[in-house]
Amino acid sequence: MAAGDARAIEEFYRRYFDLMYALARRVTRRDEAFCLDIVQEAVIKAVRLVRAVESESQLTAWLRLVVRTTAYDQCKAERRRQNREGAAAVDESIEPAGGDDEQIGILRGEIARLDPELAKLIDLRFTQRLTLGRIASRLGLSIGTVDGRLRRVLKMLRGRLEDDSDE
Repeated sequence: MAAGDARAIEEFYRRYFDLMYALARRVTRRDEAFCLDIVQEAVIKAVRLVRAVESESQLTAWLRLVVRTTAYDQCKAERRRQNREGAAAVDESIEPAGGDDEQIGILRGEIARLDPELAKLIDLRFTQRLTLGRIASRLGLSIGTVDGRLRRVLKMLRGRLEDDSDE
C-alpha cells in the first residue's frame, strides 16, 4: 500500500471504511459529509504513513488513532475558519444564473439514461436526502459500497455535463 499499489489501497479502503466512518461519527458527532471528509483524509494519511504491523489489532488501533487525530485536526481547522469569517453569517440571496434551468434539464436527462440502480442511489441520496447509512441498510449494501458507487456516478455525470457545456 505504501508503494502506491492501487489494488492494495482499494482493498484497504473496502475493508476499513466502515470502521473509520463509524469512529469519525462517534468522535465528532457531526454530519455525514463532515465525517466522510475525515475518512478521506485519514485514508490518505494511512496510505502515506502505513508501516508493517504484527497483528490486525495493532493496525486497527493505529487506524483509530489516525481517524481521531484527523477528526480533531478537521474540527480545529473548521473552528479557525469560522473565527476568520466571523461568528455571524450574513444570509444573502443569490439569483440563480440564467443557464441553471437548462443544466438541470440536461442533468435530469443524463440521470434518466443511467442504470436504474444508480438512478435509485441518486434519488435516495439527493431527492429523499437519506444518509449513506440509511441507503446502505435499505439496499442491503455496505456504507462504503454506497459511497463508492455514488462517487463514481457523480464523477461520470460531472464529466458528461462538462462535455455538454464545451460544445
